Amino acid sequence: MVRSGGTVTHPDSPGAGGRVVVVTGASDGVGEAAALALARTGDQVVVVGRSPAKTRAVAASVGAAAGSPVRHHTVDFADLGQVRELGAELAATHERIDVLVDNAGLIAGRRTVTGDGHELTMQVNHLGPYLLTRLLRDPLVAAGGRVIVTASAAGSGSRAVLDLDDLENEKDYTPLRAYARSKLANVVFARELATRWGPDGVTAASFHPGLVRSRFGSSSTRLVRVVLASPVRLLMRSPEIGADTMVWLATSTPEVDWRSGGYYADRSPAQTHPQADDPIVAAQLWERSAELVGLPA
Repeated sequence: MVRSGGTVTHPDSPGAGGRVVVVTGASDGVGEAAALALARTGDQVVVVGRSPAKTRAVAASVGAAAGSPVRHHTVDFADLGQVRELGAELAATHERIDVLVDNAGLIAGRRTVTGDGHELTMQVNHLGPYLLTRLLRDPLVAAGGRVIVTASAAGSGSRAVLDLDDLENEKDYTPLRAYARSKLANVVFARELATRWGPDGVTAASFHPGLVRSRFGSSSTRLVRVVLASPVRLLMRSPEIGADTMVWLATSTPEVDWRSGGYYADRSPAQTHPQADDPIVAAQLWERSAELVGLPA
């Protein structure tokens, strides 16, 4: 069940204003950093996270930064029922959503099947965000809004090959291969979203935040956890630097500063996997994803 924490206000709050910006995966890392940065610009940020305590704490910090009411929701993308509840509540609460940041994600340590019957990594990183975005079509169209998807350079590597007959990673699963495929799915989804919803005024982009110092990967394999806890961590980006391109995509002008459907790193177009440029793959991924989450294509 979605836990809607209501509104966290700052004692000197003048009242909410500005654009409505929904940030998922906002209880840590680049999501938290982006939520704070966007609140400081005057946006009305809606904080979505998985941990109740951390989500409440981030919402309080964002409210203090904005001096305005901040709504927050606790949702686990490993449960599509919770995603549906979140989509219904956001659509009922907001006639317009100017920016949706699909940032929730993970690297699983082993192949796990969720209660919905899907492989965990693909569900949390792609199917859940796909479902939420589809459910928020009306408020996004009403605002002429934009959708920003957190992808990764992992989605451009040799491990990132989408097998549309095996999106659940049953044949040759490894944690990093499943993650890479889900990140390629993020890029392809953003491109197809721009194609399908562009005529209705919605723009979309995906981006690579870089290797960021955060708790991301803490539930992955032992090797990943060891690397993230090693001195290599000192060379990683701060969450604020990792969130910079996300914030830029959220605040700059689509089709002027960046191209809808594009994939970016450090505020510049970045190289993608060849499948990301295949319109047939994009259309088939959209349709297969709709089938898996129970929506019409």
